[in-house]
Amino acid sequence: MVNTNRTNKTNKPFKSRPPLVRLSIPNEFLWAFIGLILTIFSTFLDAFITNLPWTWLNQGVRSYSLGVTYQIGAVLLTGCMGGQNAGLLSQTAYVLLGLTWLPVFAQGGGWGYLLEPSFGYLLGFIPGGWLCGFLAFRRRTNLESLAFSAICGLVVIHLCGLLYLVGLSLFIPTVHQTIPISSLPMAIFNYSIIPFPGQLVIICAVALLSLILRRLLFY
Repeated sequence: MVNTNRTNKTNKPFKSRPPLVRLSIPNEFLWAFIGLILTIFSTFLDAFITNLPWTWLNQGVRSYSLGVTYQIGAVLLTGCMGGQNAGLLSQTAYVLLGLTWLPVFAQGGGWGYLLEPSFGYLLGFIPGGWLCGFLAFRRRTNLESLAFSAICGLVVIHLCGLLYLVGLSLFIPTVHQTIPISSLPMAIFNYSIIPFPGQLVIICAVALLSLILRRLLFY
């Protein structure tokens, strides 16, 4: 199912290195499907953490909301496990499903969602998932490389979201009442700054889970 193709040490630049592990096409499609399902269901699942395990006897198990859902985690986990093609296919399918067929986005779906301020972040899932998957298979599997891949994917998602917010505010007249220029900094704060710490916590979980799964699957 998985073809390992480990390269010798060379002086070639990082960008020219072939992947250390090359997934088969059926595996890529399998992870694309898994990623699509995970992204849909995680959209409506709030992320939380608990207090430290060694305090459970004295304080009990307490949960604390991260203020975000597990959606970002599903996108990046797909890239870390399935590679760039799985990340690209799963998120392209997710966006198209939400625009044309099923209300899989947090506030529904349909073509009208193109005018939602948050849609740029959803659109960013496509390049973000691709980049995460691309980087995750360019170095030997370890916690640091997987975390770096996920962080790069998250940054791309936010960049796409920010560009979309600015574009809506500047160039789409019907959205000016929702995002006037004067409130653009507040929109950026709400959509990027506030959720970012919680998303970083999710990235830590994604990197650890990906490492465990890739060790179990021998790649």
